[in-house]
Amino acid sequence: MERLRLNKYLSDCGFCSRRKADEYIENGCVKVNGKAAVVGTKITINDLVEVNGEQIVKKDENVLIAFNKPKGLVCTTSENEKNNIVDYINYPTRIYPIGRLDKDSQGLILLTNEGEIVNKIMRSRNQHEKEYIVKVDKVVDQNFIDKMKKGVEILGTVTKPCKIYQTGPKEFDIILTQGLNRQIRRMCEKLGYNVTSLTRIRIMNIRLGDLQLGKIRKIDVEEMEELKKMLEDSDH
Repeated sequence: MERLRLNKYLSDCGFCSRRKADEYIENGCVKVNGKAAVVGTKITINDLVEVNGEQIVKKDENVLIAFNKPKGLVCTTSENEKNNIVDYINYPTRIYPIGRLDKDSQGLILLTNEGEIVNKIMRSRNQHEKEYIVKVDKVVDQNFIDKMKKGVEILGTVTKPCKIYQTGPKEFDIILTQGLNRQIRRMCEKLGYNVTSLTRIRIMNIRLGDLQLGKIRKIDVEEMEELKKMLEDSDH
């Protein structure tokens, strides 16, 4: 019978990433057949796996959905946050967001129960594109565009070069390959601009399209096939 590493099993179940699974194991939170597990433990499908007393069962179907997040929702699974994204969607299968979109922003976010895809999309060194439409409080000039494109010093580092196109007097389209905390807002503030509206319209090949605000849709077969090809060479 096939034996699977415990951290991969927890990731495949959509419970958490492999790295987080190892943390749970190291902290004594994981039991296999009633006994505390250790990092590197291998299991079979017949073993009982529990995390903090909760039985973890592999899902029969991997779920990946697109959601047009409204402003005000928080990208967390924490029940302590009354405006958390998971409770809002109320999906029948346990899912969690891939990355974040800050509370004041709206637009595309992906949610899944598959840990492996999270790891591949999230790692910034994989250079996966995310595209946003941004409106600011002042007229955008070429100096602003050039500085944003080259990189702006925020959070003790300089942002990676990016693609940016002016689309209106106070509006631009920006494509990033990293996801620092409130990155676009911080970049703009550093250059003397304040963001008045921020909408994410694309993650890799997945586009927001005409998905209505507050609604979800399943990723279709063609999108999934293209996404998997893009992720083939990604670091785990």
